Amino acid sequence: MSQHALTLLRFTYKKLKEKLKEKLTVSDSKKLFYEQFPYAIPGLYKRIVDEMLVELNLLNHQNEFTQDYLFCVGLTETFKELMKGYKPDKHLNLLFKSLCSSTNFEAKEIKEISQNSQEDFKDKSSKDLLNLLKEKSNSKLYPSRILNLGVYILISNSQDLKGKSELEMNQIISDIVEKLGLSINKAEKDIGIYKSTLSKMEQAKELIEELRIKDKKKEQKQ
Repeated sequence: MSQHALTLLRFTYKKLKEKLKEKLTVSDSKKLFYEQFPYAIPGLYKRIVDEMLVELNLLNHQNEFTQDYLFCVGLTETFKELMKGYKPDKHLNLLFKSLCSSTNFEAKEIKEISQNSQEDFKDKSSKDLLNLLKEKSNSKLYPSRILNLGVYILISNSQDLKGKSELEMNQIISDIVEKLGLSINKAEKDIGIYKSTLSKMEQAKELIEELRIKDKKKEQKQ
């Protein structure tokens, strides 16, 4: 096959793929998801799954969006945190894979990029971390909630942030977000909502566990 024919084939495939993405509505993604994940999702996690599915579908339709390493870190790690306590946990791999494939993402690729990126940033100081962020982010970052949380997660694991007060930590995060050309207000909002969601999830799980113990005691008395 000639180079010209190969280039034309790649261009045609790219256009067909873009056309497929354009036609994949939120409704389509939900249908695909539930075909691939035929299990009941506990109520505590169902809203989280639905929100992530809609968000991924919408991101996939943005022409300026790119699946960079920050997005991959944000998606894998927030999924991991928000799904803590999910039972049966053996379903989590399929759940993540179904979320990705039903919105035209590749779960295995995203996990690999996330893992490699976190290894690159491991034990870095905030100064070294910023330099590495700038070096790896060689194109304009597409501002999304998932990307902002990817930045937050990488910075939170920075070596010299351990032991810092929340105020100091927030200031460092804001400085780095600004230097990356991202909106500080949006990042702060996204991070705040994420922290609040995690806190509410923990409270809900504790309440569910308390009710489960009470019900068990009642059954034993009968």
